[in-house]
Amino acid sequence: VHLVESGGGLVQTGGSMRLSCVGSGFSVNPYDISWYRQAAGKEREWLGTITANGDGLMYEPSVEERFRISRDNVRETVFLQMVGLQFEDTAVYYCKARDVPWGQGTQVTVSS
Repeated sequence: VHLVESGGGLVQTGGSMRLSCVGSGFSVNPYDISWYRQAAGKEREWLGTITANGDGLMYEPSVEERFRISRDNVRETVFLQMVGLQFEDTAVYYCKARDVPWGQGTQVTVSS
């Protein structure tokens, strides 16, 4: 049982990217899901959280104008939509559910 993130890759400055998060061996539907990122040499940073029913959203202020979290409970997937990407957004991105181990994350690299 773990989370699987996907959708990362290389994007140019100013570009957009959508990351996905699914459960391996379980459904994410009953869980509040948070997104985090960790840049090289830095601590893991919380980005935002969506509640299980999708009605509650919270964001770290520095990203709330560019990042959007959503979920599709039919597809059992949580998304992180990012726009206006900057070099400083380069990091490994993770999703997290309570009491579920961290996954491998997905690398996002923003180039000029």
